Amino acid sequence: MMSAIWDIEQIKAILPQDYPFLFIDRVTEINEKDKKIKCLKNFSYNEHFFQGHFPKNPVVPGAIIIEALAQASIILYSVLKPDIANKKPSYYLGKVDAHFLKPVSAGSQLTLEVNAAKILNNSGMVEARALVENEVVARARIFFGVKLKENNKRGV
Repeated sequence: MMSAIWDIEQIKAILPQDYPFLFIDRVTEINEKDKKIKCLKNFSYNEHFFQGHFPKNPVVPGAIIIEALAQASIILYSVLKPDIANKKPSYYLGKVDAHFLKPVSAGSQLTLEVNAAKILNNSGMVEARALVENEVVARARIFFGVKLKENNKRGV
C-alpha cells in the first residue's frame, strides 16, 4: 500500500477545474495496489451555492457531491495512468448512477472514497461514496471518458 497526502497545489496540477468549481481540498490516502483513493472536501457556510440552496437551510446540491466524486476519480486515474494524465487530457463525465442517502449541510467535511472497478487508457468506471463523520451520505457508480487533445496525440 502506498499512502500519500496531497495538498491543494498538487491537486490543482492534476484537475482541470479551478475555484469556484474545485471540490477537492486534500488527498489523504492513495492505494495504487487496490486502486483506491480518499479525498476531503470542506463545505463552509461561505460557499457560493449556499446563497440559493437554501438560504435558511444550507444544503450541498447533489450535483456538487457527484462532481467532487468525479474529481476524486480523475486524481485516481492520474495516479494509475500517469503517462496519459501528464498530457493533460480532457475528462468527460458519462453515465452516473447515484443514490443520495442524507443531506450534507454547511460546515460538513465530506470524505470521498473512490475505488476503480475498471480503468482503461480512454475511459474508466469507479465505485464511489461520500461520507460525513463516517456515515455514508451518497454513493455512485461513475463512468467517464478520457480524450487527448488534438495537439497532444503524439505527446506534443
